[in-house]
This record gives sequence, structure tokens and C-alpha cells, in this order.
Amino acid sequence: MPETLLQTKLYVPPSRPNLVPRPHLIERLNRGLQLGQKLTLISAPAGFGKTTLVSEWIGSLSFDAAKENRIANRIAWLSLDEGDNDPARFLAYFVAALGHVEGIDITVGKGASSMLQSPQPPPAEDVLTSLINDIAAVSDRIILVLDDYHLITSPAVDEALVFLLEHLPRQLHLVIATRDDPQLPLARLRARWQLTETRAAELRFSAAEAAHFLNQVMGLNLSESHISALEARTEGWIAGLQLAALALHGHISVQGHEDVTGFIKSFSGSHHFVLDYLIEEVLDQQSTSVQRFLLQTAVLERMTGSLCDALTGQDSGQATLELLDHANLFIVPLDNERLWYRYHHLFADLLRQRLRQIHLEQIPTLHSRASDWYEQNDLPSAAIHHALAAEDFERAADLAELAWRAMDMGYKSVAWLGWVKALPDELVRARPALSTGYGWALVDSGEPEAAEYRLRDAERWLDSMASVNEQPEISTVKIVALDEEEFRSLSISVANARAYLCQALGDVPGTVKYAQRALDLLLEDDYFERGLSAILLGFAYWASGDLDAAYKAVTNAISNMQMAGKILHIISFTSYLADIMTAQGRLYETARTYLQLLEIATEQGEAELQETAVLHLGLSEIYHEQGDLQSARRHLLRSEELGEQATFPPWYRHWVLAQTRIKMAQGNLDGVIKMLNEAESLYYKHPIPDVRPLTALITRAWLTQGRLTKALGWVRERGLFINDDLSYLREFEHVTLARVLIAQYKRGGVDDSIHEAMEIVDRLLVAAEEGRRMGSIIEILVLQALAYEAQGKIPSALMALERALTLAEPEGYVRIFVDEGQPMEGLLVRMKDEGGRMKEYVDRLLTTFKGQKDAQRLDSVQDKPLSLNPQSLVEPLSERELEVLQLIAEGLTNREIAERLFLSLNTIKVHSRNIYGKLGVNSRTQAVNRARDLGVLPRS
Repeated sequence: MPETLLQTKLYVPPSRPNLVPRPHLIERLNRGLQLGQKLTLISAPAGFGKTTLVSEWIGSLSFDAAKENRIANRIAWLSLDEGDNDPARFLAYFVAALGHVEGIDITVGKGASSMLQSPQPPPAEDVLTSLINDIAAVSDRIILVLDDYHLITSPAVDEALVFLLEHLPRQLHLVIATRDDPQLPLARLRARWQLTETRAAELRFSAAEAAHFLNQVMGLNLSESHISALEARTEGWIAGLQLAALALHGHISVQGHEDVTGFIKSFSGSHHFVLDYLIEEVLDQQSTSVQRFLLQTAVLERMTGSLCDALTGQDSGQATLELLDHANLFIVPLDNERLWYRYHHLFADLLRQRLRQIHLEQIPTLHSRASDWYEQNDLPSAAIHHALAAEDFERAADLAELAWRAMDMGYKSVAWLGWVKALPDELVRARPALSTGYGWALVDSGEPEAAEYRLRDAERWLDSMASVNEQPEISTVKIVALDEEEFRSLSISVANARAYLCQALGDVPGTVKYAQRALDLLLEDDYFERGLSAILLGFAYWASGDLDAAYKAVTNAISNMQMAGKILHIISFTSYLADIMTAQGRLYETARTYLQLLEIATEQGEAELQETAVLHLGLSEIYHEQGDLQSARRHLLRSEELGEQATFPPWYRHWVLAQTRIKMAQGNLDGVIKMLNEAESLYYKHPIPDVRPLTALITRAWLTQGRLTKALGWVRERGLFINDDLSYLREFEHVTLARVLIAQYKRGGVDDSIHEAMEIVDRLLVAAEEGRRMGSIIEILVLQALAYEAQGKIPSALMALERALTLAEPEGYVRIFVDEGQPMEGLLVRMKDEGGRMKEYVDRLLTTFKGQKDAQRLDSVQDKPLSLNPQSLVEPLSERELEVLQLIAEGLTNREIAERLFLSLNTIKVHSRNIYGKLGVNSRTQAVNRARDLGVLPRS
């Protein structure tokens, strides 16, 4: 034992200037004291602010008698180093730290100190027993901090600390700050509620703390988006943010604030500041075997034991991962069982940089081993990713072909397309199955013209196989011949893909031709392919306005998918069937269909499937039309929760339509136009018939606002005329044209306009009646009534309206009348006053008119811009809810937010619902707008 102890090891580190306040963590530590717990453990990797937090906390503790228990807090501090692994030296410093406490009886630890100075020091338990007895006689509370405990590797020191914890007097509270968990009975202490833990997840800076640090402490004056990007890149790692800030200072001093975005995007673990820190503080501190493991697994995005074994050739992968987790070595567990992990982003960057520098030649082999493991474990996405990274394109192509059908059935063809685009073109063209899937996926992603070329490659291959017996050759690559069954299967796939492409391009005869060709090739038990052909036929009949034939074809498609057991396709196909039934005017039957399928999904444990979003969306629209706005909003919100991560634009477009109908009912026309414009910007040609074009809906909103000039501009742009050939696909546009003409007549009284409107309305009515499209018939009759009303021909108007009401009443239509506003309300009042039929139905519609006016008056008051602060909320948002709201404003999906905050997806959904409730909104967009009005979020 050294004769002289280094006194600087016993002083509390001074608080740093301009600290970022962390009151929630201070409160967490205070709570452990108040509960009388034995140990506070602060365990996290290097650079997470452990020592800073403890010194801030110590500085905040009052040395005056506490109000409740009259116990004063006395502070002892010991900064450990490698030399303290000698048990005698450790105990000497331990005793000295207690003797260094102000206000404590000088006899405390005197006996223990004498024992340690004897020629033959007694066992550690004897020394600690003497010390424990001294402390037990003290009236005040002593808080003893052991900083940098990760430097202690001596089992004897750990055992001494275990003895101390087991016999700890109530007057002593122990605090350990460490980079890895100590060899102490933490599980037992945790189970007995004797342990307060603070780890990396709590220590990492939140978005608000990162903003405070970067702008107020470091004076960088960064934008909200720049702060968010840096916080995401560093994952809240405090040292990482500090290193980034230092690097940014240098960048800004040379180039000003230009290209800050580019700098942030390039900031990684290979930046020399981060590189130097992580190498010196982390990597170089590890054993040779651990360093080798880290480099060999650096190519992985996520890790589990057997996967690591596949890359390292060892059998200790899981044990090593647990060791790294225990050591807080910048490794993040991805599940509660701690089977899957990933490296911190910047640490992963460092490892990959080192791997490239030291073992560049090993990288393809490591990726190939990872690809093999993922394939064997039925994880094709990752298998293909690593095959591409290894530049083993033949293997990647094989895997992509095998994965195509499952990914297409799971509505993941766009992700699949990204892999195939990374393959050499000549390799893809040599594989007809790959070319066929490529063409299908290109249609899914809105690239029908590019799909044409890929399908031609497959067709040329099939033609060659049909005409010659030898192997065909495309480009420079030979193709292996197929047997008869494989040839038939590929021919079916190509025919269905052709039908899919024709439907996207609006070629209805072509769709029917190729879908029928596929059906002719199918066997009786080819349920899945038969279902695809049937749905494509259904799309073609739907687009042509033959709703009866479309209904039969889609029903047939659903039956085949039921036989094939494809729940996702059953759900999506049912949503198409429901759209057809709605167009036929069968609202109640449609609602029952949605509800029955939701019940089946619930029974099968599939109620949380993302795809069920379309069922809730459809119910929302039915309930809205029938005037049940509360149920409509509830199902729309549920649809958003389930489907907001869907990458299928037609779903998003459908959701926007439902949202805008509710906004229209609320009188929020500006919000309607904004949402429709955003959705229109994402629109592309797709096989699902577009029977309600968004531009026509925007034009209707303009008419409601009185913006006739813009509406007339749309008519000219679309080339619409009253003598056009009518089709179901353009019916909605031509009905909108009639609305524009009526508005033009009402604005200027030009007879030509109203005569043209009446002419096209009459033609549209005949076409809708021939197609038995009841939904269209009712709307056209409503429009006919309004055209007569505009001319003052009230008897004719009431006659047309009465016919519309007669057709609409059995299905409970409401909004189709109420959305027409004051002219329709006036006609209904006239009908009631004249003692017309359907008095109950008319009364219900008039009551809805009144209720809507009252609601709009209330909304107009609530939606006025507010110059309030966050405290204006009845119940303020919690810190976590503010974090979630900020990420929602950045456009992150719930899953991305969960990954960013290291929380479960369900927890994020709960936070979102709480945010909606506190802000009084029903959607993400409304939440962000309301939060900005309240000053909870800054305006963008």
C-alpha cells in the first residue's frame, strides 16, 4: 500500500460551465435516495456524461437538514484507476474518501485505517466490518461515489463491495459510475427494490437537449432539421454531439453556414475526431479476441449469436454479444430477450472503416457467409442484401427469383425491385422469371413504360423456347431450358403480368385478353394465379363501368384466395369489392362485408395486420356517407394507426379522400385542397381504376370556395366537352364539368352554360342507369335538381330530388345531399313545407344541416390561430410525448420513431393516441398543425 494517497482522487469534479439541465435524471437519482435504496448504478459507454451527471446531482443536493427526515447529505468521492485493483489500496482509498467528508466525526474509519497500515493487514471483511460499525453510528447520510468502476477487474475488490452492500448501514448510499456492469448481485438488488439504474437509453440526449447543447452551449445556430439530423446520427451520444459540434465549428469558420447539410450527412465514425476518440477510448481498450470479433461482425446491420458464429468461425457468438452488452460496448439490444443486437451507428462506421483499412480482402467473404446464414434461416431480404454487398450477383439473382412470389404477395415488390435494379442488366435479361417479376414490380412502382421492356425480354425467351429445342441466347448469357410444367407456369406469370400492365395503361381489351390467356393455361388447383387473373378481369370490367361483371370477377378472385389461404389478398380484394358495391349503392351490405372480414381477422389473430387499415378506411367512408361522423372519425384514426407505414400509394390516396370528405364537412376547404395537392403529387398510373381523379376533387373544392376561374382552367386543361364520348373512368370528371357549368350560369346568368349542363347531366344519367351504378345515379339526380333550382324551376327540381331521395333512403345516404350546401337545404325545406313524401328522411337531412352549421361555428372558433404557449393545454404533453411529436413532425413512421427512441411499436402508438387526445385532434397532420399553433412546436 502506498504511504501517501493521491488526494485529487477524492475530490468531486467541478461542474462544467453551461451544462445542459437534466432535471428528469436528477429527479430519478433523488428518488432512489428517498426510497432508501442501497445502490445507484450509472452504467453506459464512454462519452455518455456519467461523471457529469453525478457531479451535477451531487451539486444539487442540499447540505441542510432535509425537511422530511432531518438527515443531511454528506458527500464522499473516489475516482478509481487501474492501480485500485489491489484490494488493500482500494480499501485504503475507500476509507480515505469517507475520512475526507466534511462534517463527519473524525473517528469514522480510524480503526479501519489502522488495520490497513499494519504489517499484516487483516481480511477485507474485518476492515469493512469496522468501517460499517463506524458509519452506523453517524446521524447524517453519506453518499459515496465510486467513479470509473469499469477499471476494476479484481474479483477480490468486487467481493469486498458485495460484503459491504449486504451489510450496508442505512446511513450510507453507494453510487457507482461505470462503462460496464460490475460483478455485483445486481439482479438480487433489483428484485429487492434496492437499486436505482440509469443507463445509456436514459443518458442519451433527447431532441430538445441536443438543440440546447448545440445552439445554446456550443453556439452553432443550427436549424431544427440540422439538429434533428445530428441527433439521429449520433443517437443522442453526448460525446458524439460534442465532437460533431467541434468539427462543425471548424467547418463554419472556413465555409460559413454553407453546406452544413452536406457536412452533417457526411459526419460518421470515420470523421477524424470521432475516429480518434473511439479508437483511443473504446477499441484499443479491448482484448485482441474482442477486437477481432468486432471487425468480423462489422458488416452486419444486426447480430445474433449463431450469425456471428457463421462469420467468425467460432461458437461463442452469443456469449461474446452478452459480454459486449455487459461491457456497454456501444452495442444496442433489439429485443427484450437480448438475442438480437446492433452496433451504435458511429461505432459501426468506425469498425467498417477499420475493416476496410486492415482486412479489405475479407469483406466479400464475410458478406457471403452472412448471406448463407440468412438464406438458411429463411430471411431472404438480408440474404440478398449481403449477396449484393459481396458482389455475388449470380447468387443474388437466384435468391431474388426465389423471394419474388412471397414478397409480391406481401406487397413488398418495391423493396424487391431495389435489389433487382442493382443486378447487371445482362444477368436479369437472361432470366425470364426475373424479367417477369421485374416488369410486375415496375408497374407497382409507377413505371409502366419500363415494365414493357422487361416483359418483352420474357416473351422473347418464351417464343424462342416454343420454336426451337436448343437453348436460346439473349445478349451474351446462355439460358437454361425449362421443363413443360416450368414453361407453363412462366407463361401464366407473363400473361398475368401483361394484363396487369395493360390495366395500368388503361388498355381494357388488352387486360381482358391477357387475363383470359392466363386462365386458359391454369389448372383447377392453381388458386393463387387464378385469383390474380380474376382480379385483373375485375379491374377491367370495373374500369369499363360493367359493375355487375366486375362484382362477379372480384368475388371469384376472393374465393380463389380463400382456397389458397392468402389473408392479405383476401383483405385487399375485399376492399376492391366494397368499392364496387358502394358504386352500386349497396352501403349497408358493404359495411357488413367490412365488419365480417374484420371479425374473421380478429378470430385468426390478424386484427393488427397493417393491411386491415383498408377495412377501417372503407368503414369510415360508409359511416361518413350515412352521417355517423363519430364512427367515421374513429375508423379513420384506426386506419391511420395501422396503415400509415404502408408504402402502397393507392391506400394513401384512398385515405386522403376520406380525410378530405371530413374536412369538407367541417368547412376546412384550404386544408382539403392542400391534402389533395399533396396526394396528387404522389399519384402514378396503377391498375386499380381511378374513378375519382384527385384533380376533379380539387376543382370541386374550388367551386365551393367560389374560385370559378380556376375551375374553368381545369376544364380546359382536361379537354372536357359536353359532347364527349362518355365512359365510367371519366364519369366523375364529366359530372364535375356539369357542376362547373352550373356555377358559371349562377355567376353570370349565361343560358348556354345551363343548357350545356342540363344536356350532359341527361346523358350521364342515361349512362349510369344503363350501368346500374346507383351511387352515380343518385349524385346525377341531385345535380339535376340543383340545375333546375338554379333556373328557378322548382317543381322540376323537387321532382328530380324526390327521385334521388327515393333511391337513397333505403341505404341511408346523408352526405351526398348535405355536402351540396344551402341550395339543397332550401329544396329540402320546400319539399317539407309542401308535405312531400319521406318526411322522416327529409327531417333527418335537415337536422344534419343544422348540426353541421353548429359544428362549423364551433370549429371556426377553435381553429383560429392561437398565440399560446405549451402550458395553455389543459394537460401538458410529457417530455416523451414531446419527443414523439417532434419526430412525427419530421415525417417519421411509428416504426421509425420506435427504433429511434428504443421503444416498442405499441408504446409509440399509445404515446400518439395520448398526443391526439391532449391536442384534441384525430390525425398526425392535425396534431402537428395544432402543436405549432399552440407554440408546442416551432413553425417550419
